[in-house]
Amino acid sequence: MSNSVNWIEYFLDSQAAEEGASENTIMAYRNDLNDFSDWVEKNGHELSLITREAIESYLIYCIDHGLRQSTAARRLSAIRQFYSFSYAERLMSCNPSLKIRNPKIQKPLPKTLSETEVEQMLEMSKSHGRGAADKCRNKCLMELMYATGMRVSELVSLPAASARGDPQMLLVRGKGGKERMVPLSGSARLAVQNWLEHRDRIDIDAQKRGKQPSRYLFPSRGKLGHITRHRFFGLIKEIASASGVSPSKVTPHVIRHAFATHLLSNGADLISIQTMLGHSDVSTTEIYTHVLDERLKRLVENHHPLAKSGMRK
Repeated sequence: MSNSVNWIEYFLDSQAAEEGASENTIMAYRNDLNDFSDWVEKNGHELSLITREAIESYLIYCIDHGLRQSTAARRLSAIRQFYSFSYAERLMSCNPSLKIRNPKIQKPLPKTLSETEVEQMLEMSKSHGRGAADKCRNKCLMELMYATGMRVSELVSLPAASARGDPQMLLVRGKGGKERMVPLSGSARLAVQNWLEHRDRIDIDAQKRGKQPSRYLFPSRGKLGHITRHRFFGLIKEIASASGVSPSKVTPHVIRHAFATHLLSNGADLISIQTMLGHSDVSTTEIYTHVLDERLKRLVENHHPLAKSGMRK
């Protein structure tokens, strides 16, 4: 088993160093490949001698044991990456993961929030917190999340330098180290400037006590140096509950969905939304096109001559 672990770690090190994979991506790869490796060992196989048929048997095993098709597809993706790397590094003479089809996945419509629900949360965020600094920070977090559609990991790790000078756009470092520009709304820019005033005063006080100033926009005393994804997750649950929105339907990803859905329903084009979300393929962004049905319906009702008063049935 130790050889398998070393082989997997060799792959993960390469993904981190050469491909620029994020900590979250590396963690997901490690979990999926360790599960696969455990199955391989228990069933008398070896990672270096695995066959296409054995990999397909593993995927069937995953589905039979209640894993969602999306999870099985993700594991297959990790296995493909692993064996493509192993073949390229000449650790294997062939790639056994080629020509294996992805499990058929029915993509559900993304969960989202109404514009009214988001407005309620934005309004509540400015009064939610233990003190003025907390309230100002919470308002800034919510405004930035909804104004840009950033992934939560991108939001919490924003450097303070990126927000200085009242920028109209933010430079965001996304998956694989890819950078993109996202525009800021007027309310988001104001929230950022208000928070920077509080944040800088906190930094000055910390320096007086001999502590180094933080490089992050949303600093924390934890080992990461910035507010964690888990803390932000809990924070928006609290804000949702206080604003009368069901906490069970609110996650950072749902707010990201709301950003995209509301943009599309109000006339934005899919390619622009793809760019702002940081999707490498527009097919990923196409899950939001369900909102076009209602928009097209309104378009016909408002502009088609047969739908005008006196002729509508």
